[in-house]
Amino acid sequence: MKKSIVTLLFVFAMVGFIGIAPAISDQKKMSGTECLAPAGAGGGWDFTCRVPAAQLMQKLDLIDGSMKVVNMSGSGGGKAFSYVVNTRNTDENLIVAASAATATRLAQKVYGDYKADDVRWVGALGMDYGVIVVAKDSQYKTLDDLMQKLKTDPARNPIVGASSKGGWDHLKALLVAKAAGISNLRSINYIPFDNGGKALLEVVAGRAAAFTGDSSEIIGQLQAGEVRILAVLSDKHIPALGDAKTAKEQGYDVVGGNWRAFYAPAGISDEAYDYWVSTVKAVAESPEWTKLREKNGLAEFTSFGKDFDEFVRKQIENVAELSKELGIIK
Repeated sequence: MKKSIVTLLFVFAMVGFIGIAPAISDQKKMSGTECLAPAGAGGGWDFTCRVPAAQLMQKLDLIDGSMKVVNMSGSGGGKAFSYVVNTRNTDENLIVAASAATATRLAQKVYGDYKADDVRWVGALGMDYGVIVVAKDSQYKTLDDLMQKLKTDPARNPIVGASSKGGWDHLKALLVAKAAGISNLRSINYIPFDNGGKALLEVVAGRAAAFTGDSSEIIGQLQAGEVRILAVLSDKHIPALGDAKTAKEQGYDVVGGNWRAFYAPAGISDEAYDYWVSTVKAVAESPEWTKLREKNGLAEFTSFGKDFDEFVRKQIENVAELSKELGIIK
């Protein structure tokens, strides 16, 4: 009998929030803008900078000229967070890709003494639901197959993901394992990589049993026929993922969504902050983003400005509580 567990930490507020900010048309457009992706190419943070930010902000004429995208991997986003706080604290042209993984690492003190107050939370424009993925020719045909093997031989069946140990990707695997009745969660052999693209290649190459990540990270390999989805950690099917079954349909009551968002340096002016809030909101409400969001497997989720700041702080509290429950932090 499988035990059930519902994760509330990233999906308790699925109703969109609307922040109040000046209209873009009333503001001078930023020029020389930059989006910092706190990981290498190919992962969710990279996607967040390149598609809704660099691609659409220019296409929708929300910024003056093009936007530069810079990748800075290290410490699960901690290197970029520290860099923004200590080196770019007043840079009004800069935004940084963020997600539920960012909140997770702040909650677990992976970023040391840095806190939510050290940046300004701009807004979220999509929900990237978790997936458990195996190679196209994997012996594991169902989620049950994988979980049974993790019960009997976890060491020889590593799970890979883009977060550090105890991070969001690791948490998703642990929640599914707990729902499967695996009592010794520390036995799960989780191996972290600095971005989802690298982790997924380990599965494709046959060096890992499964990948735990987000929908947007696997679209390319899924369309190329290199991987199969064992489970989607959503309440309902996601069209971009075909007929992939949810974990809940298979008896595992686990739902986990990773919001895609941006933060800005803490020292910028209110005017600059309002500009970025308005800009992200304009992208989120555009038909162009709706089309791209759905194509890349993201569900609708929006939250901006003050509402988003409050949302992130609540997420950090929830993550800390769940991490203690799972024995990740004391």
